[in-house]
Amino acid sequence: MDNFTYCAPTRYIFGRDTELETGRMTAQTGCSKVLIVSGGRSARQSGLLDRVMKSLDDVGIEYLELTGIRPNPTDDRVYEGIDLVRRNGVDGLLAIGGGSVIDTAKAIAGGALYDGDFWDFWAGKAVMQQALPIGVVLTIPAAGSEGSGNSVITKTDGMRKISLRTDYALRPKFAILNPELTFTLPPEQTAAGIADMMAHILERYFTPTSDVETTDRVSEGILMAIINEASKVMANPHDYQARANIMWAGTLAHNGVCGCGRREDWTSHGLEHELSALYGVTHGAGLAVVFPAWMTFMASHRPEKVAQLGRRVFGITGDDDKAVALKTVDSLRAFFGSIGLPLTLGQLGIPNPDYATLTRKFHENKGTPFGPYYPLQPIDTEAVYRLML
Repeated sequence: MDNFTYCAPTRYIFGRDTELETGRMTAQTGCSKVLIVSGGRSARQSGLLDRVMKSLDDVGIEYLELTGIRPNPTDDRVYEGIDLVRRNGVDGLLAIGGGSVIDTAKAIAGGALYDGDFWDFWAGKAVMQQALPIGVVLTIPAAGSEGSGNSVITKTDGMRKISLRTDYALRPKFAILNPELTFTLPPEQTAAGIADMMAHILERYFTPTSDVETTDRVSEGILMAIINEASKVMANPHDYQARANIMWAGTLAHNGVCGCGRREDWTSHGLEHELSALYGVTHGAGLAVVFPAWMTFMASHRPEKVAQLGRRVFGITGDDDKAVALKTVDSLRAFFGSIGLPLTLGQLGIPNPDYATLTRKFHENKGTPFGPYYPLQPIDTEAVYRLML
């Protein structure tokens, strides 16, 4: 196990009707005027936005809105938000939605306090040290952005989708988690969210660091809980307890606890980011195709951790690590298929992928070689992409 520092400053307010606490929690951050960042019309049509605004009115907090944030959020909306913050004296951000909305709010919160181009942080030209306070009302459990210091933004010039990771600056001050707000999510969105949170755990699970038994067991336990609850949620979207367990799993998957004491991988996320940047696929659906392909490649190159996952999470037996690893891939694909996720690039709507461009952009953004668990050279990266077809 490696040395580590674990910081999880976000305050979680979990359960029914907790969105009514938004105003009080925002006031505790010291904010007096916030920019509400949200997605489509669902927050307004469901009455959630009205309830949140009333809670802000009740404690005297002013607000303005930035709406229409779409999946795979782009830099143009961040620039728009930064301009709103600076022109209107906004001193905090409130994200109402899922990962794309939260990531946009985070980018605005950091960029508003920076004299240069906010993209400098994502491009690695500057290190973010401060940001405006961020609060979250979560409506889509998937990205885990409600408890992480991470934000993924796509630069439209060149379609570069980059993840920024901060230890502290971008962690929300509070996150409101009401499972009832997820009852009306479409099945495909619920399933994609499940794949996303599982991938967040697996990116940490596949590590070159040895002797991380405690963190491994935490990760395996959350994965088993997700698998167990997923079928219940898909069968009955209004099952409060199943929704609650899935929502909390999504937060634990990405708030850092599953990475304590080890080096993390994040190769599969990088591979998927190129797919969603180039083809606009849903991130979680893309990960359902990417991760099994990457694990298949690892079965022939570094199978031991894949085999451990299979033995401990899927109950696969056998002494041959490669054989167990391949059965693990089959089990993971079977699970993804059981909740309606795509399993191939063709099912993602990409029958003729541009392997050369995907490979080139992956290494431009990540370097060569890339992959803490197993370093990929361009020839390896293209081989993994081809396993997705």
